[in-house]
Amino acid sequence: MAQETVLQVDNLKRYFDVSKPWLSRVLEGGGRQVVQAVDGVSFEISKGETFSLVGESGCGKSTVARLIVGLYPPTDGSIVFEGVSLSNPAERARHPEKQARMQMIFQDPYASLNPRWRVGDIIAEPIRFRKLLEGGAVKARVGELLEQVGLSARDAEKYPHEFSGGQRQRISIARALAGRPDFLVCDEPTSALDVSVQAQILNLMKELQASLNLTYLFISHNLAVVSHVSTKVGVMYLGRLVEWAETRTLFNRPKHPYTRMLLDAIPDLDMSGRARTPVAGEVPSPINPPSGCTFHTRCPFATERCRAEVPQALSVDGQNVACHAVEEGRLPEWRGLAA
Repeated sequence: MAQETVLQVDNLKRYFDVSKPWLSRVLEGGGRQVVQAVDGVSFEISKGETFSLVGESGCGKSTVARLIVGLYPPTDGSIVFEGVSLSNPAERARHPEKQARMQMIFQDPYASLNPRWRVGDIIAEPIRFRKLLEGGAVKARVGELLEQVGLSARDAEKYPHEFSGGQRQRISIARALAGRPDFLVCDEPTSALDVSVQAQILNLMKELQASLNLTYLFISHNLAVVSHVSTKVGVMYLGRLVEWAETRTLFNRPKHPYTRMLLDAIPDLDMSGRARTPVAGEVPSPINPPSGCTFHTRCPFATERCRAEVPQALSVDGQNVACHAVEEGRLPEWRGLAA
């Protein structure tokens, strides 16, 4: 039985105009400058699964997250959530309940909580705004949410500065759950935490997903975290998806040279001595991205076709990959992380 598609993103684009003011351009010369933060991203997420986006800093994964929850309007493309086009302002306005069923957990728990509010008021805000409960039921629900994320109901009277980083992230999760969402966008929710605390938060999120039947879009640059929480993984490079597949398939049989280089950057704890190809060079500027395949400036397998022609996504052995070298069969066999 096919799983129900919750979110469908098609050819999503977001460009930012970072040009100097018009008068400065006239006096100093120079044209407009546009950052192509997201440039034609497409994927689907089924109910109950975790789809993770990974890539180096600046690849556009966090921008995708903000586009989906409506913090940025898309330049082009469509975002369809449970059959409603959230990229269409008129349709979004007609279905506010759909947007309310989608919440976001931010990267920095120190910046995402209002330091002047008590924790109880922070968590209660979406409950009161959506008029889900009233009176004493709100306080009871706040206490229930705090205990659900591993804190005490008495913590509702405290301020955010009285908690550690991991505890603050638990409060952020409780606030996200307060509106009874079906879909959570998690923008690197553990990257600002210690490793031991990361594991606690990840385990909590998996338990909540199982008990509440939640669907996650998970943003991270940590491949170890992604392998632990994900159902499917998409690899982004300079605003585009270069490969996406089920987690086990992508980690065991990566196709794209960039995916292989990211996996080669994982420390070799077994000291196998396997030859590794780390990611070399710098990420090009999204203001002036390379022609053709944007990865060709760092790819050891690049040819003239790679420099001139944008690769289209192909389905190969159950994986989706955009690479001319894969299409032409020019890549050597992947030896694996434990080879």
